[in-house]
Amino acid sequence: MLILNRKVNDSIQIGDDIEIKVIAIEGEQVKIGIEAPRSWDVYRKEIYLKIQEENKTASSTSNDLVNLLKNDKKD
Repeated sequence: MLILNRKVNDSIQIGDDIEIKVIAIEGEQVKIGIEAPRSWDVYRKEIYLKIQEENKTASSTSNDLVNLLKNDKKD
């Protein structure tokens, strides 16, 4: 993990297309801005993990349905 100290209005550049900028620091809260191509999905970590969990559940449910339909055709 790379750890950097930044001040308000300082940025971090990732490749040619992504810039992360410190917008404000208010107490223990840091506000950041992210400039990235629209083709990149940018999520808060907790939202990303929730999406992954829901996708896994949906995939499992879909597989259960396929197996149920296969077993129904055999009968």
